[in-house]
Amino acid sequence: MKRLPPFEPMASRTLSGLSRRNLLALGAAGVVLAGCSIEAEADQDTQPAEAPAPVHTIESMLASAPFLVAHRGSWDNWPEHTMTAYRESVNAGAVALEISVSATKDGQLICHHDLNTERTTGTKLVIEDSTYAQLSELRVDARAWLGPQAEPEKIPLLKEVLDAFAGTHVLFIEDKQGTNARALLDLMDSYPESRSRLIWKQSAEAAQIAAVTERGYVSWGYFTTEQLELVPDLADQFTLLGVHHSASDEEVAAVVATGKPVICWEVHTRVLRDRLVKLGVAGQMAANFPYLASDVPAATADSFADGVRAAGDLPYLVGAGWDVQPQLSASTGTLLMAAQANSSYRMGSMSPVQREVYSIHFEMRWPTDLPADTTLHAGIAFGQEDDRPYRVLIPSEVGGYHLVIRPTGEMSLLLRSPGEPGGLRLSSQKTDPVKAGSWMSFKIDIAPDSVRYSRLDGAGWAGIASDRKYRGGYFSLCRNYPEDAPVEFRGIKVI
Repeated sequence: MKRLPPFEPMASRTLSGLSRRNLLALGAAGVVLAGCSIEAEADQDTQPAEAPAPVHTIESMLASAPFLVAHRGSWDNWPEHTMTAYRESVNAGAVALEISVSATKDGQLICHHDLNTERTTGTKLVIEDSTYAQLSELRVDARAWLGPQAEPEKIPLLKEVLDAFAGTHVLFIEDKQGTNARALLDLMDSYPESRSRLIWKQSAEAAQIAAVTERGYVSWGYFTTEQLELVPDLADQFTLLGVHHSASDEEVAAVVATGKPVICWEVHTRVLRDRLVKLGVAGQMAANFPYLASDVPAATADSFADGVRAAGDLPYLVGAGWDVQPQLSASTGTLLMAAQANSSYRMGSMSPVQREVYSIHFEMRWPTDLPADTTLHAGIAFGQEDDRPYRVLIPSEVGGYHLVIRPTGEMSLLLRSPGEPGGLRLSSQKTDPVKAGSWMSFKIDIAPDSVRYSRLDGAGWAGIASDRKYRGGYFSLCRNYPEDAPVEFRGIKVI
C-alpha cells in the first residue's frame, strides 16, 4: 500500500500540540512533565511543573516551514472567524491564525470575511452601514456546512481576538474594506512585540502597503491567478508572497523562485498540501487544520451521531459545496445524501487506512423511495491512494474500486482507472431485492491480492475478486445518480 510522506512540522506533534523541538527545549530548560520523573512519582505531594504554553513568532513560524495557518480559523471544522474557531485551531496546534477585518458604522473593528453578513448569518447587513450593536445580535451559523450540532457563534471584535492570541501566536490580519489601515495599525501597535507576531495581509494591488512598511510590519501580499503577471513588478514591496492553489505547478514555482517565502491559500485536502510542499511553498492557509496537520487516521468508526462533520470528512465539492454537504443526524447516527447529483463523501477522518489486511463495514438504505430506474446504484469507493474526489460514473483523477448496490439487490465490484467514466466489472453477486426503508449491512475485506465483499443482513451473500491494482487507504461513500431518491449510511467502521 502506498504511504503518504509525513508532513513533518505537524506530524511530529506530541503532547498538547507541542512539537518535538518544543518538548526538547522545555526539557533543556528543566521543565519536568508528569510521569517522566522518578522523583515526581516518589513524592506524591509535589505537583510537577506545568509546561508553559509555547510562544510563537514570525521567525519561529518561518523556521518551521512547511507550516500551516488556520484559514478563517479552519472553517471546515468550526464557524469561520469566530472565537471558537480561533481557540479550537490553537488547541489543535496551530501556530498562526488568519483573520479578516472590517469596520462597523460606529468604528468597531470586527472579524468577518464578507462585507455583508448574508452568507454567514442568513441575515443581510452591510457591515459599514451597521452598528456593532446590530451585528452583535447576529450569529455565524455554519450548520449547513458543519452539521446540525455546530453551535452558531457571535461575530467577535478584533480586540477580543488580539487580547487572546497576540501575545502567543502569529496572526495574519487583513483589512477587507481597504479603508481602515490607520485604525488597524494603531490597534496593532498597542500590543507588545506586535511586529514579531502580527502580519499585515493584503491583495497584491491594494494601496495600504506603504503605510504598513513605514510602521515596520511584516507583510503578506497575495496574488490571484489573474494577478500573477504582476509578481515581477510588485513582489519586492512584500515580505511574504501568496499564491492561490488553483495556479499551475509552473506558476507556483515561478513565485517560489523569487526567493521570498510563499504561502498558498486555501487548502482543504492532503493531496493538495503535499503537492504544494513539493513545489517549495513555505506555508499554507489551511481550511481543515486538524486533518492537514497529520497523516494518521483520527478514528476507526464514523462520528455521525455527534451531529458535526469530523475533520477530514468532506463532500466532493468544498468551499462552494454547502448544497452538496450530506445531512448528519445526531439522533439516528446517520448521514443522508440527498443532493440530486452524482455525489461522494470522503471519510478522511478514518483515512488513510494503514493496514495491508482490513475490513470496511457499513450499513446503507434508501429511506423513502427506491430509484425508479433499477439500474441506478449507491455504495462505497475504496482503495484510492489519496483524498482527491472519487465519483462513480464521473471521471476522477484517482483510481480505485467501488462496490455498488442496485435496487434489484445486485452487488457489483468494479475497478476504475484515473480519467475513465466507467469501470471494469470484477465480480457480481445477486442478493434479495432491496426494500425502501430497510437497512442493509455490508462488509468489504481487503487483502494484498484479493477483495471480498459480503451482504450480511440476509443469507450471507458474498463475492470475491483476485486483484491487487489499488491498495490506497482512502475511501468514500457514494450516491451514483442525479435523480431523486436520497440514500442513507450509518455504522461505518474499519476493522
